[in-house]
Amino acid sequence: MAEAAGRFPMAVTPYYASLIRCLDTSDPVFSMCIPDGRETADPPFLEDDPLGEEADMAVPGLVHRYRDRALLLATTTCAAYCRHCTRKRAAGQTETRIAPARLAQAVDYLSVHPEIHDVIISGGDPFTLGTHALERIIRAVRNVPSVDIIRIGTRTPVVLPMRIDDGLVRMLRRYRPVYVNLHFNHPAELTPAAEAACERLADAGVPLGNQTVLLRGVNDNAPLLAELFRRLLRVRVRPYYLFQCDLVRGVEHFRTPLARGIEIMEYLRGRLSGLAIPTFVVDAPHGGGKIPILPNYIVSTSPTHTVLRNFAGDLVSYPEPYREPDGLSPAAAGPRAADGVWALACGVRVPAETCALAHPASFRRARTGYT
Repeated sequence: MAEAAGRFPMAVTPYYASLIRCLDTSDPVFSMCIPDGRETADPPFLEDDPLGEEADMAVPGLVHRYRDRALLLATTTCAAYCRHCTRKRAAGQTETRIAPARLAQAVDYLSVHPEIHDVIISGGDPFTLGTHALERIIRAVRNVPSVDIIRIGTRTPVVLPMRIDDGLVRMLRRYRPVYVNLHFNHPAELTPAAEAACERLADAGVPLGNQTVLLRGVNDNAPLLAELFRRLLRVRVRPYYLFQCDLVRGVEHFRTPLARGIEIMEYLRGRLSGLAIPTFVVDAPHGGGKIPILPNYIVSTSPTHTVLRNFAGDLVSYPEPYREPDGLSPAAAGPRAADGVWALACGVRVPAETCALAHPASFRRARTGYT
């Protein structure tokens, strides 16, 4: 633990530490904030900057990867340093905030790139700045005519909910539309204090989203994530992304196979409202951007019909826009051909039992529930 803490900064608020119930890695909060000797493992595919942010830095502190949006790094300070942080190369190594000269550089860049309509203010955690210091940054960005949306990424409602005070929400209200993306990973983090912080932001007219990171041994459990997403919706926080853990140094013990995330998404579909289902994404290495990873619901296609699999594992034939038929129909090919996926792809109604035989694994999984 000492070696891991020396390599990657450690800080935890008294509030967040109070949520720990067991002083070992069986406790999700403990795992997310206390150094672990496994962080010193270094497989060759892990990097300090796995997303290639430094290469996409247009001016110091401003990352421009996607044409219509940019990322402004306002501070390297967080209230608590997550052990799975993707910016371990910077966050907490030195605790600084963006200097006025660098902010002016970033604003100048935004002013001459009117294709940028969306600016994400991140860090570190911008809400660790004083309200006046944060307002200086938001005001400077808002004064760029082509910037329509400002987003702020923060974990303070999770680790320091008392930071969401009246002065902060009054200030944010003045610069609407300001969106805030939160970072709840586990239902244990949704305490009454955290819920009240979310409600305070929502009451101020601030739309809230949540970005959960899939962490082995912490939240890689479909019913647990379903509970988290339901509870987030109750306090007006929209589950936005479920992230595969980035390929950053020190996180190998947290990484799950991609198949695990796909299984979880299969479980959520049909069990939760669409409002509560995030997009499962991989932030591709070397600046490749966010790639949505979805279960495969398309079984087969033909010019006239597409065969789809629903959340329960049943196969459905969906007719494509009408065109003159070409090729053989199942009836013309003989009676045995009028079964299975090909028949559905040609528009023939097939009994549900046949559908189950055509795709037995998914049908069985849907009927027996999550395993």
